[in-house]
Order: sequence, then C-alpha cells, then structure tokens
Amino acid sequence: MQVYIDDIIFGSTNKSICEDFVHKMSGEFEMSMMGELNYFLSLQVKQMNHGTFLHQTNYCKELLKKFDMDKIKEAATPMATNCYLSVDEKMKLIDQTK
Repeated sequence: MQVYIDDIIFGSTNKSICEDFVHKMSGEFEMSMMGELNYFLSLQVKQMNHGTFLHQTNYCKELLKKFDMDKIKEAATPMATNCYLSVDEKMKLIDQTK
C-alpha cells in the first residue's frame, strides 16, 4: 500500500486480500476504484508477468516541450568502446531488501 496525501494505491497477489481492504476502507472513507494502476505521481506503470516497469516517458516529453526542445535534432551520445554489455539470459532476480 502506498499513500500520498489523499491518493492510495494498493495491490496483492491474493485477490481476496484486496477485496477485504476495499471493503474496510470504503466503510471508513469515500473512495473510488480506478482499476489497474497505469499512472501515479508522474510515473507511468507497466505491469507485466515477470515484474513491474516504472518509467517517466510522458514526463520527459512534457519537459522537452515546456522548454521548446521537443523539435530539436537528436545527437548521438558517445559510449566507451571498452565497455561490453550483455543480456542477462538467466534474468537473475535481485535482493530488493539491500
């Protein structure tokens, strides 16, 4: 559960826990259910089977437009030639508590 002023987002892998939470909160507060989370505090949320992806694509585009940089010519960003990137084929999960 995440609370920000008067906005609450919540979720669980157990549907009955979510339903119970909604029932209890609705008894105390006036609230509406918005469905699956797609956008929260300038963060776009993409929920997938193997995890949740947060990004700020729309926010970045709005910033570029605000400062009249949305129509500028792109430029390549140099990258060190001695740096090799590889795909994490095993998709090893990280310890989120660290």
